[in-house]
Amino acid sequence: MSLTFDSARLPNPNIRPEHEAWREQLRRFIDVEIMPFAEDWDEAGEIPIELWKKAGDFGLLGMGYPEQYGGTQEGIDSWHGWVTNEELSRIGVGGIPASLMVHGIGLPPVINWGSEEMKNTVAPPVLAGDKHISLGITEPGGGSDVASLQTTAVRDGDEYVINGSKTYITGGMRANWVSTAVRTGGKGAAGVSMILVPTDAEGFSRTELERKQGWWASDTATLYYDNVRVPASNLIGAENEGFKVIMTNFNSERMYMAAAMEALGRVCLEEATEWAQQRNTFGKRLADHQVIRHKIAQMKQKLNATQAYIRICYESFEAGTPNPADIALLKVQASETMEFCAREAMQILGGIGYMRGSRVERIYREVRVNAIGGGSEEIMRDLAARQYGL
Repeated sequence: MSLTFDSARLPNPNIRPEHEAWREQLRRFIDVEIMPFAEDWDEAGEIPIELWKKAGDFGLLGMGYPEQYGGTQEGIDSWHGWVTNEELSRIGVGGIPASLMVHGIGLPPVINWGSEEMKNTVAPPVLAGDKHISLGITEPGGGSDVASLQTTAVRDGDEYVINGSKTYITGGMRANWVSTAVRTGGKGAAGVSMILVPTDAEGFSRTELERKQGWWASDTATLYYDNVRVPASNLIGAENEGFKVIMTNFNSERMYMAAAMEALGRVCLEEATEWAQQRNTFGKRLADHQVIRHKIAQMKQKLNATQAYIRICYESFEAGTPNPADIALLKVQASETMEFCAREAMQILGGIGYMRGSRVERIYREVRVNAIGGGSEEIMRDLAARQYGL
C-alpha cells in the first residue's frame, strides 16, 4: 500500500463522523474551485477576488464564527480546524490558504474583544467574502518581539492619532480593515493596545511586497500610518491591554500553522513515495534502494511524532487549558518536520522536483516563511524557556 496523504494520517479518536463529513465536503470544494487553478494563480501572484465569495457561500470563511455574524459555530470545534488546515495544505500552494484565510488572524481580535457595533460592522461582510481584514503587528524594525513595537496611537479627544508602519502583512493590499498593534502607553507589553484601522482612512497607505521566495499567490504589503485618525471606539479591548489580545491570537495561529505544516510534510511524503515506486534506477525501483526506503521511513516517523504532538495540544485547547509554551514548541516541531520532509522529498524526486510545477518544489520554497511567520523558531524556543522558568 502506498503512503498517501490520507493513509499517512494516524488514527485519532477525536475525529468523528461529522469531522469526516466536513472533510469530504471541503475536499470536493477544493478539488473543483481551487486545485485545477492553483499553479496558475501562484505563477500569476494573485488569487481571483471571486474565490472569497465562493468560499463565503460554501461556509469555509464562516466556520467557527458566531451565527449572528454569518458564521457557523454550533457543533464546530478545534478538530474541524485541524481538518480544514489539512485539506487546504493538500493544495500544495501555501499562498492560497495564507491569503484566503487571513481573516483567521485578523478577525478574532474583533470577535473576541471588540464592541458589538464593531463586530456587526466588520464580521458579516468579511465572513461573506465581500470584504477583507488583516492583522498588523510586524514592523520594519522588529518582528516577533511584540512588546517592543514602535507604532504609536495618541489619544486626541474622541480619536486616536496613529503613526508608524507595519510590514510583511499578509492580505495587506486587499484589506478593508487592519487589526493593528500600537503603543498607547510606556515601554514593554504593558503599553500595547489593539486598534481597528479602516484602510480608507486619511493618512493610511500601503505598498506591495512582490519579490518573495514563496507564497507568491498571497498579497503581502507594507502599511504606513501617517497621522491616521480613527474613532476611540475602534479600540479593540481595553487600552494598554492589547498584549493579551495578541497572545491569545498567537496561540490559535500557531496551532493552525502546525496542523498545516504537518500536512504539507505529508504531501511531500505522498509525492516522494509515488515517485519512488515509479522511477527505475540501476535496474530496480527507487523504492527498492535501502537508502530511499530509509528516507521515506524517517519522513513517516517524524510526521507520526508531529501528529501526536498536535493532537495533545488540540486536546488541551478543547479542554480550555492550552499551554503557550507547549504550543510554541509544537510550532517548532512542525516547521522542522516540514523542512525535513521537503528536503528528503526533493532528494528523492531529483531533477523533476527542482522544476516549477511540482507541489514539492513549492513546499520546499515555503519552508522558511512557515518557520518564521507566527513567531520564529528561535523566539518560540525562548518563549518556552521563559514559561518554564528559565
